[in-house]
Amino acid sequence: MKPSRLCFGSLTVSPLQCDFSAGQAAELFCYALQKGINFFDTAELYRNYDHFKLFFEQIRREEVVFASKCYAYDKESAKRSLDLALTGANIDYLDFFMLHEQESEHTLRGHAEAIDFFLDMKAQGLLRRFGISTHFVAGALAAAEDDRIEVVHPIINRQGIGIADGTREDMEQALRKLRQAGKFIYAMKALGGGHLLKEYPQALSYALALDVDAIAIGMQSAAEIDHNLAAFSGQTDLEPVPKSRHLNIDEWCIGCGNCAARCQQQAIQVIDGRAVVDDSRCVLCSYCVETCPDFCIKVI
Repeated sequence: MKPSRLCFGSLTVSPLQCDFSAGQAAELFCYALQKGINFFDTAELYRNYDHFKLFFEQIRREEVVFASKCYAYDKESAKRSLDLALTGANIDYLDFFMLHEQESEHTLRGHAEAIDFFLDMKAQGLLRRFGISTHFVAGALAAAEDDRIEVVHPIINRQGIGIADGTREDMEQALRKLRQAGKFIYAMKALGGGHLLKEYPQALSYALALDVDAIAIGMQSAAEIDHNLAAFSGQTDLEPVPKSRHLNIDEWCIGCGNCAARCQQQAIQVIDGRAVVDDSRCVLCSYCVETCPDFCIKVI
């Protein structure tokens, strides 16, 4: 099945952000599918396989292209992650299964045992394509040279927000190499984690002009689905559905520094014993949320 150009990024409805119930999320996924979106993205980190379990109970599995990601590095962790995805969503196979947040050929080398396991499972039909997600130009370039990798989920947007090791132009060049290598490319953060909502038409026009197979966008309502579909169909006079989101760190933060160490964007510092976010650098990925021992961090 050919994936839709608009991919539903489910981070926004996961416990890391809006924390939809399984029923709320499945209802929204069903609406998206009815509107022609058949490509859905999640990750082990997002803790929302239950959303997809309920969704899959209401549709035919073959109607959907389902992608997930994990941080497995050896055979044991790879098996755990794949089992969790399959049992959590109650499905027999994944269309795409990827290593999350790969940085370069060196991190790929460090995950070699997991990659070998996933390729074995691909041969058994438990996943259709193996790939990586990356915020790094070096990660995209490494994927272009690696025949094991079929799917790449890179960060790219009009302002280059969130690219960890280069410029927008650097990532564009990496995308060209990925295309030449025949990879399936689906972009992330086309709206810069919300930072580019103020220039929504220009940001979407830029992303849609890229030579990529799909673009993942987080959506939280039927109105946002309709709005993005209109933009993808060629409407150019659209303004974004009004919303404003930011990373909130509660006052009881103890300043442990876990979140700052986790942030690839270097958007968090511990100042005077408390974590402080630089909104100009934060892409609202929410990955810091998982590291907080006291649940102080939320996207609101």
